[in-house]
Amino acid sequence: MTDLTELTAVQLLDGYRRGGFSPVDVARAVLERAERIQPAVNAFVRLTGEEALDAARRSEERWRRGEPCGRLDGVPVTVKDILLMRGHPTLRGSRAVSPEGPWDEDAPSVARLREHGAVLVGKTTTPEYGWKGVTDSPLSGVTRNPHDPARTAGGSSGGAAAAVALGAGPLALGTDGGGSVRIPASFCGVFGLKPTYGRVPLYPASAFGTLAHVGPMTRDAADAALLLDVVGVPDARDWSALGPAPGSYSAALAGGVRGLRVAYSPTLGGQVAVRPAVATAVRRGVERLAALGAYVTEADPDFADPVEAFHTLWFSGAARVVQHLRAGQREVLDPGLRDVVGAGARYSALEYLAAVDVRMELGRRMGRFHEAYDLLVTPTLPITAFEAGAEVPKGSGHRRWTGWTPFTYPFNLTQQPAATVPVGSDGDGLPIGLQLVAARHRDDLVLRAAHALYGTGTGPAPGPRPAGS
Repeated sequence: MTDLTELTAVQLLDGYRRGGFSPVDVARAVLERAERIQPAVNAFVRLTGEEALDAARRSEERWRRGEPCGRLDGVPVTVKDILLMRGHPTLRGSRAVSPEGPWDEDAPSVARLREHGAVLVGKTTTPEYGWKGVTDSPLSGVTRNPHDPARTAGGSSGGAAAAVALGAGPLALGTDGGGSVRIPASFCGVFGLKPTYGRVPLYPASAFGTLAHVGPMTRDAADAALLLDVVGVPDARDWSALGPAPGSYSAALAGGVRGLRVAYSPTLGGQVAVRPAVATAVRRGVERLAALGAYVTEADPDFADPVEAFHTLWFSGAARVVQHLRAGQREVLDPGLRDVVGAGARYSALEYLAAVDVRMELGRRMGRFHEAYDLLVTPTLPITAFEAGAEVPKGSGHRRWTGWTPFTYPFNLTQQPAATVPVGSDGDGLPIGLQLVAARHRDDLVLRAAHALYGTGTGPAPGPRPAGS
């Protein structure tokens, strides 16, 4: 018999149309899987069991009548606990946030999910306010990797990535301010997309400003394109949101990569030390793009590591996040968050504006780079998943999470679309990701290339699952 938790959203919708199974069958299977994996990986802060089953029953009736209400009718989706979801607290991984309501509003992306009939099965874990590249918090504890629970799932959308990897819903909404969709997707072996800034509206606005993107986390690029078609529409509450998309991202998948100009930068010009297993797997992925008809050139974008500018913007945002808290509330914050808040509070307005200047120059350079190349390919991360509960790998010498994520945060500064595709695993069976980056507004090219890679059978074999999964 088909394991319903292993099917993609596209496959689920096809099954509903054919009458092979119902949204209620799927919701029950996904909720049961979520409950089984929770003790081992801690992907959820909250499951919405009865509410989800009620929504699935309504969806089942619509499908029975042949009248689905939208493009995701009956498909289970999880929502990172940074995004508002009506009727449920959004605690953002913090004991400083009161669970008292009213929680009476959906974030724009969540509102679109409801309009399209999606079944919302739960809220996924995040570090406090999504501040770092791993997922642990004083409120909800440590989220662990599906392939090895002793390792981190990455972050800050770690719960979302673990849930997708283990069959607790084929679709997830994450957020990405410096890699927070791509990092955990790479560590957990799933697909993650950071769309062009503003493609998915965000409300309330992030204190991290225009670094923060909302994006899909899925099993493959086709599911991500479908989800982006649903959530990537304007919302009046986000003044910085883009206008309507130029077309359907799902329809664009068929374009393939033949004729595309691809720049392959294995180390960003020697700036990054990449583990051999990662380098080998990514190079093989690039070779598959070439075999599919892309024109591949080894070329590096012309920029120095913008980490100091990123820190100025990111740490200042963290300081703004907690500015309203009283001294006693600040004492319960993650100690690492308290450190970066202190740093952020010391920056002057002139230092902040100098970081904005670095950002604008980086954007200019990448704009010129994409006049010559349709896509940039890099490793998503230079390493695979390390021990759970740590911000940086033991013995790495890094102080902050940005030390081991040099391929991700530059493209939050530039607001470009960037995705991670699983392209293999290391000797410990830990997933490796390949990053695809395109010019602003060319989300279609990222999705096309990722879809072509999935068509070649890319991605690691499923790893061992935690007990009970």
